Amino acid sequence: GTPSNNTGASGQGLQNKGLVMEKIDSSFIREVTRSSGTIPTRCYNCSACTSGCQFAHIMDRKPHEMIRLVQLGLKNEALAASGPWICVGCNTCSMECPNGIDIPAVMDTMREMAIAKGEIPVKDIYNFHKEILGSIKRHGRTHKLEIMMRFKLVSRDFFSDMDLGVKMLSRRKLHILPSRIKALGDVRNLFKKVG
Repeated sequence: GTPSNNTGASGQGLQNKGLVMEKIDSSFIREVTRSSGTIPTRCYNCSACTSGCQFAHIMDRKPHEMIRLVQLGLKNEALAASGPWICVGCNTCSMECPNGIDIPAVMDTMREMAIAKGEIPVKDIYNFHKEILGSIKRHGRTHKLEIMMRFKLVSRDFFSDMDLGVKMLSRRKLHILPSRIKALGDVRNLFKKVG
């Protein structure tokens, strides 16, 4: 049968977040396991990953809650969460995990699935990532000023941190012109190979 909303100690923290247990996707756990190369079912929800995460306080779903959503087959809830988009992939959570779950790989999988579904919950982070990759593709490395200018155009947030930009320019932390690497062709070939 369908699990009840009372998920016990292992579902702690999820019970009061409006989950609809009827929306369980039983293929979700298999899909995440295959794509991430890790086994989320090993998690017994001890929250050690969340305790080590420096960004958990700004996530709507903490790392241990994301793993629990996967275990419960709650695909829509998992893909709508900000947690995977806020995750920086530092691997602190995986180092804390007593079961060796590669949590950043699960977060990467969540991002990829959300992009494939066309439902990206935190569009600014997604757009910023796209600008970083575009800069690397164009120059072989990041050109911070260009990244920020392009991101500002896409987000239409032109002036919120202009004072910081001016300060960085005056201290020569931002370069007006991009520098390029010698093997730019090799970098572009990598982009072609991965699509």
